[in-house]
Amino acid sequence: MIDWRAIDTVLLDMDGTLLDLHFDSHFWLEHLPRRYVELHRLDEATQEEIRERIIREQGTLNWYSLAYWSRELGVDILALKREVQHLIGLRGDALDFLRWLKDAHPRVVLATNADRESLALKLPLTGLEDFVDAIVSSADLGVPKEAQEFWFALQEVEPFDPARTLFIDDNPAVLESAREFGIRHLLGIKQPDSRRPEKELEEFIALDRFAAILPGNRPPEGGRE
Repeated sequence: MIDWRAIDTVLLDMDGTLLDLHFDSHFWLEHLPRRYVELHRLDEATQEEIRERIIREQGTLNWYSLAYWSRELGVDILALKREVQHLIGLRGDALDFLRWLKDAHPRVVLATNADRESLALKLPLTGLEDFVDAIVSSADLGVPKEAQEFWFALQEVEPFDPARTLFIDDNPAVLESAREFGIRHLLGIKQPDSRRPEKELEEFIALDRFAAILPGNRPPEGGRE
């Protein structure tokens, strides 16, 4: 499915692609609303209001910004994340894939919507820095991956040829944005959150295991590129 001779650059998402999205799902939809209510001594029904408030920002820089939510909710988001940091972990065979990429020598860039506070928490716990050549956060560029401007800005700081680039992400909106920009090789993730059902990606091939795209392995079924 992937002709690695035609790939110079691999752009990788972090949460839901390399890392199990369970940590983020649990934190934003369960742990934070519950702790917010406890810290502010509010009625438990307020939890649902907080969830709705968070979801309204989906796809914006605010959605991914720990500083924004700390200001908005009057809590220390990073401190609350540390309370459940034991849930941070790599997906399936992500580490094996990263090791293979390191040996294969394409340029590997972590292209994430996570802000620098999130990266400072997760990178030491996962060791991702050891396997990538560069890390670019949408917060650095001032625009999320869902927007076309992100890709133009990324190309300025980390030059790549869209025709010879592979991008893997669990977010269909981000994949669509990358396709619009012209990135040729696009792959999604079937099960970003190990505790939730697999996702259907009608417009993109979705991976169950990274091993499926390595030389000599059978490609995944379903979807289309």
